[in-house]
Amino acid sequence: MIVVSLALILVAVVLLIFGLAGGSSLLLVVSIGASLLAAVALVAGARQAAGRTSSASGTPDGQGRLVGDRREPGIPTQQNPADVDRGDAGWRQPPGSQVAGTGDPSGVAYGYDDEPAAEDTSAEQVILVARLTDEVRVVDGRPRYHLDECPHLVGREHEPVPVGEAVELGFTPCAHCTPATVLLAQAERR
Repeated sequence: MIVVSLALILVAVVLLIFGLAGGSSLLLVVSIGASLLAAVALVAGARQAAGRTSSASGTPDGQGRLVGDRREPGIPTQQNPADVDRGDAGWRQPPGSQVAGTGDPSGVAYGYDDEPAAEDTSAEQVILVARLTDEVRVVDGRPRYHLDECPHLVGREHEPVPVGEAVELGFTPCAHCTPATVLLAQAERR
């Protein structure tokens, strides 16, 4: 649209010059019309560009969060390469990251043949688990969270995180060790 408005401005200037040189009021009127069309095209192009920018990067919502951002709120961006643990909390990759492989957020295909299925949980169970303070284990860039004794963790670098944080980051429970079921059962006994 901006290119169109620039072309219309050029046409308007040429018509203005010829209208003034030839004394043609018709060319002057057409020049004014081309100028108005150029202004409309410029405004439309600016609005279109602003819409693309705000939907791609998000806009602040007054609480510091981005509105329109494609990431879910609360998921931190990666600070360091995912395969390097530098001893700080910034290296953890949320599930579905590009570093993890070619998966989608549902956990269907992450480029890992050995990824366990997700434990079948209801939305109500997810909410209850997210309120717990128990620790679970996550493997950087993988979509599941596990109990400490899960066989999937053997030979993999993993870190403890509160289960509420794991849920907030988008991790889902492992079907092998069923952490959601176990933690909810333990919470009921307390």
